Amino acid sequence: MKGESNARSRTVSWEDPVIGATAAPDMSGLDYMRAIMTGELPTAPMADLMGFGLVEVEEGRVVFDCIPAEYHYNPIGSVHGGLACTLFDSAMGCAVHTMLPVGVGYTTLELKVNLLRAITIETGCLLCEGALHKNPDSIARCCGFEQPSLNELRHRWIFVQGPARARPSMSADESPPPSPG
Repeated sequence: MKGESNARSRTVSWEDPVIGATAAPDMSGLDYMRAIMTGELPTAPMADLMGFGLVEVEEGRVVFDCIPAEYHYNPIGSVHGGLACTLFDSAMGCAVHTMLPVGVGYTTLELKVNLLRAITIETGCLLCEGALHKNPDSIARCCGFEQPSLNELRHRWIFVQGPARARPSMSADESPPPSPG
């Protein structure tokens, strides 16, 4: 109830995203994603904010894990669907990135998610796998999200990545360009 002291707080720290954005154009996508997973390059601030991280990286495939927490909740007592959508977008984007040669980038064109079951704190660790089903020079699609403790599919998604394009180099003084959309 309003007025009662039930406030919680959370402090989030992250590293400068320009460090990774500056390194990316000079690395293959697979090398770049591996450097993030091993800590040689910083994770995306969004991953730090939402509390998820890379646990597997290979050509055309990545896996993120996330343990649902109270700070992920919506006002109706379950994890906000935006957490699942953010994990899906990250997993597919990173899976596509692992296939790209030096100097090539991508962008998300569409993301469709079917939320099949609620996620709560009791759900436990979630794994979100992004796996490429097509050549990254065309459109990439994939699906999957599971709760490993129950070996149960929690959500399905369809994700479409745009065709890979050469990306401009960025100096350490520049910020990454705004995302389209």
